[in-house]
Amino acid sequence: MKNVKPKKHLGQHFLTDLQVAKAIADTVDAMPALPVLEVGPGMGVLTQFLLEKPRELRVVEIDRESVAYLHEHFPVLRERVISGDFLRMDLNQLFEGQQFVLTGNYPYDISTQIFFKMLDNRQLIPCCTGMIQREVALRIASPPGNKAYGILSVLIQAWYNVEYLFTVDEQVFNPPPKVKSAVIRMTRNDVTDLGCDETLFRRVVKTVFNQRRKMLRVSLRQLFSGHGEPSEAFLTHPIMTRRPEQLTISEFVELTNMVAHEINFF
Repeated sequence: MKNVKPKKHLGQHFLTDLQVAKAIADTVDAMPALPVLEVGPGMGVLTQFLLEKPRELRVVEIDRESVAYLHEHFPVLRERVISGDFLRMDLNQLFEGQQFVLTGNYPYDISTQIFFKMLDNRQLIPCCTGMIQREVALRIASPPGNKAYGILSVLIQAWYNVEYLFTVDEQVFNPPPKVKSAVIRMTRNDVTDLGCDETLFRRVVKTVFNQRRKMLRVSLRQLFSGHGEPSEAFLTHPIMTRRPEQLTISEFVELTNMVAHEINFF
């Protein structure tokens, strides 16, 4: 079977550098023994190195042509190639409810959705590695106090320790993307409870970063629609004169609890 032709509508950019592929595969070694799920294996450039590791491997691929290629070139994987959409999968069914490492050369246009699914299934995914657009990787790994720090930074760092591992040049792909890529690793931290309502935490973070240039006392007002005006004590609290990129994770937890108290969320 001839090589798979990259499909623009699937955001396919096939990695061609074997050294880079092996380096990505080796990122899963930070958490040995657990099974591995690779998202979007394409023609298996990363898969071939993951297969060398002494652990169970499954791959999920939405492109039927790529699935056929994998069946032909990796017969050992035949029963472990899942033809489908990762974003629609019930991850509890993958390894009989066992934890696993998530990895892949993720399509740029759905990488954020992949990581939100990771967050929703964090009890199953103690480690996630892989390659994404460099700009997104910088945002995820960014500390407070700079322009890259945003929604993804806060929501992921609340539950995971993030490592920006290395940058990948655009010329090692077919076709070359218009931007550089980066490899990151996210490993579950020790947090089991944020100390606030998680749903409201997400709402607060998204609300204030959607108006990131405004002070919190301004951007938070839309959360109070239907709940009356926030109190004077709330609006004059020192944190309200700050902007979202200045807040640490713990300060976002504090802010969430302040909002919950105001609107009687609990």
